[in-house]
Amino acid sequence: MSVRAGEAFDARRAVAEVAALAAGPVPARGPTLGEGDPVTGEWRATAGEGFRLVPLWESDDLTGAYGSDWTDAEGAAQRQLGLLVAELDVRWGPHRRVAMHPALSRRRAGRPLPEPFAALLDEDCYGDLSVWGPLPGRDRWVGVSVGHSDGDAPLVMVTLVSESPVVELDPDEE
Repeated sequence: MSVRAGEAFDARRAVAEVAALAAGPVPARGPTLGEGDPVTGEWRATAGEGFRLVPLWESDDLTGAYGSDWTDAEGAAQRQLGLLVAELDVRWGPHRRVAMHPALSRRRAGRPLPEPFAALLDEDCYGDLSVWGPLPGRDRWVGVSVGHSDGDAPLVMVTLVSESPVVELDPDEE
């Protein structure tokens, strides 16, 4: 669960948060650390050398959702992501897709995984990324995605801000 559990999706708020994160600081050095809410322990962010990963929205959990209920929930989350991506395309130009399956393949094979991909998978962020960058006037890359770790877990929309290019991994490369 993230600190976004129970919040309604608001595309304007999400666009503003992504823009603020893109303009804000990311750690220059240090280990990758998850940040939890001090009271609930729910995931608030993960930051590591040159990147920050933050949840933007979280669906209800999908326990007991099957068939059309599950499909409807996933479809609604994808439509919400589509609204966000469309607004960010207006702001930063067309996005490109960065698939997460090469990172998953590496992890399953026990091969090293670079950041921020390791952090994405550690937080169960398995959805393919829509990526912009470098952003105008700065060496920053921004990605957004929605996904979940298993059939019952909530869908979580996240944003990634990175000072390094976010490009699809080669599943066979070490």
